[in-house]
Amino acid sequence: MITTWASGLARHRTGRLLAALTGIALAVALVAALGSFLTASKATMTQRAVRSVAVDWQVQVQPGADPRTVLSLVARTPGTRTALPVGFAHTSGFTARVQGSTQATGPGIALGLPDGYRARFPDAVRTLSGSSTGVLLAQQTASNLHAAPGDTVGIQFPGAGPRQVKVDGVVDLPQADSLFQTVGAPSQSQPTAPPDNVVLLPATQFAALTRGATGVTTQIHTARDNTRLPSDPAAAYSAVTGAAHNLEARSAGTALVGNNIGAALDSARQDALYAQILFLFLGVPGAVLAAALTAAVASAGGERRRQEQGLLRLRGLRPRQITALAGLEAALIGLAGGLAGLGIAALTGRFAFGTASFGASAGTWPVWYAVAFVLGTGVAAGAVLVPALRDLRTVTVADTRKQEEAVRRSRSPWWLRYGLDFALLIGSWLVFRASSGNQYALVLAPEGVPSISVSYWAFLGPALLWIGAALLLWRLTLLALTHGRPALARLVRPLTATLAGTTAAALARRRRPFARSVVLLALAVSFAISTAVFNATYHQQAEVDARLTNGADVTVTEPPGAQVPPTAGSALKVSGVRHVEPLQHRFAYVGSDLQDLYGVRPDSVARATSLQDAYFAGGTADQLMRRLAQRPDNLLVSVETVNDFQLSPGDTVNLRIQDARTKSLRTVPFHYAGIAKEFPTAPKDSFFVANAAYIAKATGDDSVGAFLLDTGGTNQQRIAAHLRGQLGTRATVTDLTQTRGTVGTSLTSVDLAGLTRIELAFAVLLAAGAGGLVLALGLAERRRTFAIATVLGAQPRHLRGMVLSEALLLAVAGLAGGALIGWALSEMLVKVLTGVFDPPPAALSIPGAYLALTGAAAVAAILAAALNGIRGSHRPAVEELRDL
Repeated sequence: MITTWASGLARHRTGRLLAALTGIALAVALVAALGSFLTASKATMTQRAVRSVAVDWQVQVQPGADPRTVLSLVARTPGTRTALPVGFAHTSGFTARVQGSTQATGPGIALGLPDGYRARFPDAVRTLSGSSTGVLLAQQTASNLHAAPGDTVGIQFPGAGPRQVKVDGVVDLPQADSLFQTVGAPSQSQPTAPPDNVVLLPATQFAALTRGATGVTTQIHTARDNTRLPSDPAAAYSAVTGAAHNLEARSAGTALVGNNIGAALDSARQDALYAQILFLFLGVPGAVLAAALTAAVASAGGERRRQEQGLLRLRGLRPRQITALAGLEAALIGLAGGLAGLGIAALTGRFAFGTASFGASAGTWPVWYAVAFVLGTGVAAGAVLVPALRDLRTVTVADTRKQEEAVRRSRSPWWLRYGLDFALLIGSWLVFRASSGNQYALVLAPEGVPSISVSYWAFLGPALLWIGAALLLWRLTLLALTHGRPALARLVRPLTATLAGTTAAALARRRRPFARSVVLLALAVSFAISTAVFNATYHQQAEVDARLTNGADVTVTEPPGAQVPPTAGSALKVSGVRHVEPLQHRFAYVGSDLQDLYGVRPDSVARATSLQDAYFAGGTADQLMRRLAQRPDNLLVSVETVNDFQLSPGDTVNLRIQDARTKSLRTVPFHYAGIAKEFPTAPKDSFFVANAAYIAKATGDDSVGAFLLDTGGTNQQRIAAHLRGQLGTRATVTDLTQTRGTVGTSLTSVDLAGLTRIELAFAVLLAAGAGGLVLALGLAERRRTFAIATVLGAQPRHLRGMVLSEALLLAVAGLAGGALIGWALSEMLVKVLTGVFDPPPAALSIPGAYLALTGAAAVAAILAAALNGIRGSHRPAVEELRDL
């Protein structure tokens, strides 16, 4: 009997089985693909964090401790690959006599590097000119002293007097911030910037020069074996933090660990949680939608299934046997759909990422594939087996002979009676208000604490909006079909002619299946819109972040203290550069707080860089620049400064700035004119923006801190390379393409486009499936209605009009409802996930081409289903009725 039933399903219910199988396959493929991608992304974040660190641990030898004992302890610590002692000595100044003039600098640091240091820690030092060994000057120190390889430099060591050394090379220290950290101090107590003057000495020469000097310390620089770290950044962070604490405990107070790799993993674990959040926000709705599509496909044949159950019961089958047959159908759909979904996921990974595992390890991606397969079989059971069991309990054999509406005409959905849709929308608004407040943190990762938490309740806002809006659309569709039959008849009259009233009555009678189709299409479209808009907005803000960090297409940064006039910018206007904009960079005290001060030319600064209105408060970007131009003593300050000093517009702000003529601090009055939340090349915290001409006049110094070069968005790398060759070590040249690869979080490094490529492809398929499959199956189940209409005298054009009317109404209502839900969901997602965006977007980015493709795919699927229904309605009525 089971074999006969299975073969009968395959022969006579092929369309229904294939449609349900398609829904299961999409759900399984989406979960398998996204889960594997998420696991691979976390592993990539860990690997990137590990690669970004030049020195894993800087173990500070405490006063009175023997450096050799600490070195031995560190070398014996499990996981240590390399451990080398590095000397640190404070200097009171540097001098150099070059081309007849003597240059002097302030205090700095001398490092003593042992033999083999650069081979063991290759990313710690980068050679710019001269030799890679011997006495090496940091780039900024060489610029301050006007020194080059071959020159002699004097170093003043406190307690040991001056020492003379010959410079062998000039180097860059890419990770100077961590190299010169105060080991053991909290982040707020760390130096605001690395020292300006640094010299690297061979260890033996360092020991000879610092003999008798004060302020000499030793660090043990350590490279760890990170190949066995867990792939998850949070687990890796716990592992390296625990190892560092274990070393400190075993050292008995003789060593403190500067855990650089722990700091990198600390940031990566937050990004991993954001990736997980994106998986939940963007992936789970797609899987739920695919499951809903399967349920809708199964319910489209619900009336037929109930009639078949009634016939089987009349022929003597017991409920247990009928349940077994329903279970067989669910198993066929679940197994075939699950295997098809795994195949789709594997092909997606192969074509989009080069491997079926999406880059995940061999031990993790099979787990996600298995989880997805189990979920697929569960959805099949819920869509096919559960309704069959429910009908066995609640529907009698006599009921199966009645039309569905007659059976349920007196019952309205419980959620419709109690207004669940309104309650969900109100709840969504309340959660959104709470989770988008200024003090709200979606991801909480206290520094130095292994535990990390996510406020998952914030997901309720978008989730309740999605569900509540869908139910509201369902309610409105039912109301329109129930009470709007006259208007509906007028709308369909051009297509159905004399059958307009009949078509409206048929739609009203089938209002529940039609409303379900509209809601399903709207949810699929809203899923596509919210995913695409989020992706486009993310990439828009990643570009904004890169421009904020670099300043312009190409930026030439002068070393601190260099006296470079604005006219020097003319030499930078090489081929391909459209505009060169000078930017002053000074430091100013407000009270006891030292902040960055940027001097701009208000009339022309926007020609070289992007100034968005979102960067400012108290006026648009154009308005605030005009204020600086009209009143030169106007000042833009940060929000933090406004709050700390309780400033009001027009208040006088006295800044103390160094006077170039007297070298002392001079009080310069400004007037608070607006807020600058972000500014090109400026730090994330507090800073000032003022009129460059006013600063130059007040301090007697018009020297420039950086030049911003506009290249029209093209050839940045070529122009930057040309300028590096032209300027040598006199200035630092960075370009936008270089900055894109270094700014942002490790979430950026795994490329959110990888996630959204999967999402967007499945969103198109879901939209097409929601629009076409359900309509096609609904039309197939109404062949009897079309046959009766034909017998009663309906012409083919009338039937064609009936089918096209339903298809067009479904397309219009579903796409319009989906557009509204998608817009609201996009606004909420971007606001709730503010932590992903830096800086927050001023407006959403709309990917018009993709949205047009999604709409076209949905409309094409609906029209294809309608054309198939029209073709089926041409079958002879007597033959159709006999088969049914």
